[in-house]
Amino acid sequence: MDDKFYNRVGGDRISSRQIDELIGLARGLAADGSINKVEVEFLQKWLAANVEISDQPIVRTLYRRVNEILADGVLDADEHTELLDTLNSFSNRDFELGEVLKPTTLPLCNPPPHLTFEGRTYCFTGTFNYGQRKYCEQAITDRGGRAGSLTQNTDVLVIGAYATESWKHSSFGDKIFKATAWRDQGLPISIVAESHWVGFL
Repeated sequence: MDDKFYNRVGGDRISSRQIDELIGLARGLAADGSINKVEVEFLQKWLAANVEISDQPIVRTLYRRVNEILADGVLDADEHTELLDTLNSFSNRDFELGEVLKPTTLPLCNPPPHLTFEGRTYCFTGTFNYGQRKYCEQAITDRGGRAGSLTQNTDVLVIGAYATESWKHSSFGDKIFKATAWRDQGLPISIVAESHWVGFL
């Protein structure tokens, strides 16, 4: 057998061990339902040590997200909730590693609508490949739209690429249920995937 075969198998073994370690770490950090700055910094160090040898997109995404959270030295309430959701999902092995959630399991508009921004109101839920929620919201305001909490006046709910198979039981599932109920009642709210939204930026 050639070197390439051994390298590939060895690489697979490293990735698998990394993911198992990260799942254990995520489980430990999220166990008490809270996460503090020291714990986020510990996670950042682990990711920094592993990101170069990992071929798992979720490891890179998580590393980028943790760096963004720590950039201003403050772990705010939104960042706390978002990171805790992500770690809980990871520790439950809800992520399809290296893939995003298959959209068929989410109540997305079909066909997906044409999106505009000027004067429109957007709400974001889930974990985004694009970046932290505040960056997603900034992309909307930069284009003349509004971004904020989900209300009956929301025009578009965008669901992050790293939503999980168990979205119905996650904290952001409430927003999806609400938006779906309002849409079923005839309110003109669109529910789209992050990938669709990014296509209009």
